[in-house]
Amino acid sequence: MKGYVIRQARGATHAAAPCWGSLRFYDSKHQRDSIKILPGEYHVTSDDIILMTVLGSCVAVCLRDPVLKIGGMNHFMLPKDGPTSVATDAAGRYGTHAMELLINGMLKAGASRNRLQAKLFGGGAVLGGMNGMGVGRNNIDFARAFLAAERIEVLAADLGGNSGRKIMFFPCTGRVLVKTLRPADSRESVEHEALYQSRLRQTPLRGEVELFD
Repeated sequence: MKGYVIRQARGATHAAAPCWGSLRFYDSKHQRDSIKILPGEYHVTSDDIILMTVLGSCVAVCLRDPVLKIGGMNHFMLPKDGPTSVATDAAGRYGTHAMELLINGMLKAGASRNRLQAKLFGGGAVLGGMNGMGVGRNNIDFARAFLAAERIEVLAADLGGNSGRKIMFFPCTGRVLVKTLRPADSRESVEHEALYQSRLRQTPLRGEVELFD
């Protein structure tokens, strides 16, 4: 990909954060390092970098402490834990665990819970086999309910619809760039989410982190 150099993110092997963003590259257009957040991952930083992801039915929550300029993003596929408790093993697959990971990561980095602000993205109806399940809508409803319960202010949201999205979050400033993807350009998110959904059904929950390019 022109203008991008892929390498491992420094935070990817952090012992306390097994599902930190694992793909780091240089964005020549914005002249910053960027970390791509895949389904089940999250990342928290105070560096002047970009956190980016591509979403279909998944939802990404961007959190920020505007005083300390600490920001983080997650990317989850399903709203709540499955029938078996997976609070310590889900590795960010489910919204409940993904939000706990993100908030705890923010607090460990020094952010104040009382200052946290959120922006929400995704939840599109892009996967034919999953549309009937209402996964995108369920993810949206979960994210809004969770943040309301935690009394975290939602500053902006771009949710629902029938298209995928590319999200670029600048943690230092709080700026978010959103690109609505055409059906052909949404293929990446559709394929990733379909594969991830298949793995959720077939792979036992043992704390592994599932990544794909």
